[in-house]
Amino acid sequence: MEIDDPRTPATGPGACATDTETPGPGPRTLAGLAADAWGLTEGTPRAVLGLAGPPGAGKSTLARALVAHLGEGAAYLPLDGFHLSNAQLERLGLSARKGSEPSFDVWGYVDLLRRVLDETVHDIYVPDYDRTLHEPVAARHLVPPAARLVVTEGNYLACDLPGWRDAYVLMGECWYVDTPGGVRQERLVERQLAGGRDEAQARDWVATNDDPNGQLVEKSRDRCHRTLSTIGMDPSGF
Repeated sequence: MEIDDPRTPATGPGACATDTETPGPGPRTLAGLAADAWGLTEGTPRAVLGLAGPPGAGKSTLARALVAHLGEGAAYLPLDGFHLSNAQLERLGLSARKGSEPSFDVWGYVDLLRRVLDETVHDIYVPDYDRTLHEPVAARHLVPPAARLVVTEGNYLACDLPGWRDAYVLMGECWYVDTPGGVRQERLVERQLAGGRDEAQARDWVATNDDPNGQLVEKSRDRCHRTLSTIGMDPSGF
């Protein structure tokens, strides 16, 4: 059963669906964003901040930077650890759509988010995706009892779809990481080249897989509480 969501930002005339960042001091600095993120822990033993956005937007870079800035009080939980294995993708006929919305174990992800919020006295191990093995790997990350903020990131966290709605409700807030399309394209092609594809294969993968995934993710933007970009951000804490 899906969870009712009372926290979706309002949309429509006169409503502010997102808090779009503009160049300048304050929240656009890593320190400012980290302070805002830490504010989610007020009045609760542990909170989850979600970072959504299209492939190549810089979600993992920002998530890791926030966690590093906050120190032992924060922990990292990437959605990429819930990629289905290559064997399961082949079974489901999704090998050519690896990274698409149905190629993730969304219900396993929801269960781990629930556990993160419910269990605050035990170590909780978190899976990741290995870009050398091209497979998910278990227990690469850790949420220790001292962590009061868990930063999770992934493409589909704000999508209004089965499973993802349940994950969204468990987050104190979900921020949308936006980056110009040209920058994302360059990053995505470089990612595929690093993974072993040649130039033609890399560009074909981006066009037939990453781009459609990004178009789906962009539809979730108005469900996020803030829209920001790491472009031009103070790099001092990165």
